[in-house]
Amino acid sequence: MIALYEIPKRGKGLLRGGAAFLLALLLCAGGTARAAEVRGGFQNESARMLVPVGHTVGIKLFSRGVVVVKLTDGGTPARSCGLRTGDVIEECGGAAVTSTEQFQSLLQENGDSETDLRVRRDGGSMTLSVAPAQNDQGVYCIGAWIRDSMAGIGTMTFYDPATGVFGALGHGITDTDTALLMPFSNGSILPSTVKAVKRGETGAAGELRGDFDLTRDLGQLYANTSAGIFGTLETDGLKNDGAMFAGQPKAGPAVIRSNVQGDQVVEYDIEILKVVPGAGDGRDMVISVTDPELIAITGGIVQGMSGSPVIQDGKIVGAVTHVLLNEPTKGYGISIENMLSAAG
Repeated sequence: MIALYEIPKRGKGLLRGGAAFLLALLLCAGGTARAAEVRGGFQNESARMLVPVGHTVGIKLFSRGVVVVKLTDGGTPARSCGLRTGDVIEECGGAAVTSTEQFQSLLQENGDSETDLRVRRDGGSMTLSVAPAQNDQGVYCIGAWIRDSMAGIGTMTFYDPATGVFGALGHGITDTDTALLMPFSNGSILPSTVKAVKRGETGAAGELRGDFDLTRDLGQLYANTSAGIFGTLETDGLKNDGAMFAGQPKAGPAVIRSNVQGDQVVEYDIEILKVVPGAGDGRDMVISVTDPELIAITGGIVQGMSGSPVIQDGKIVGAVTHVLLNEPTKGYGISIENMLSAAG
């Protein structure tokens, strides 16, 4: 069995077991752990012991229904019936919509007859009547681009050895075209390795580029929220080596754990410049990367580092969430309090 990683006993250093942690999850067989209910304020959460991870993971997420990401120009059936960008089509002709392919099949079965679409918009539900039209290839369509899934790379923030629950990203997965939170149906995380880094520059966000294995799941997602994605690891008997208490962030020196090269998880120095209680939207603290090694590799904070745990005074206090485009060494973080609340 490959051991879980251990916390370095002094200063900044390579956490050589960071990848081993994920591999250990793959090698452990067992039942699905259930999420524990999270209640109350942060003071009640301070007794929770969490393992700060900091390793990248591949993420697959499937939506509930299909998301309308764009309407084609002209007098299309979609525009005529009142469909809008950002709408989520949940039913077509009384049948639940489960994928883009299945929705297209429902339209072909219906032909040019008017049919009802049950649509979710701005938290509410409505019914629109649409009459599909044939295109030049004889295919019935309504004139809307739709999406049913997203995939990418992010960073796992914490793992709770008492419940099997994990949290990642520190912010939600949003549709790339509409910028709206993807409606969640199901999803999973996968093993990931960082292959390259596009450095961040003023006015242009950088990104981690990695590979992930689509044939193996590390765990199943149960929520996509504005405070992160959450799920459970199907493991049994995992050790809690390196677990630490949750804590509250404060202005001052801290470190983040990030996987920006290969399988290595490394601690990098940062400064928490300001704490903004109740700010929401993953902006509970303003952070600055001060570590010259990380700046040399990434230019600061880049896409894919979202979810990197923030550790201060031996406690996990939050996670990296955003970068300032005009100053890539600076960005925002979410408090662990808000992540734990969303996990419940």
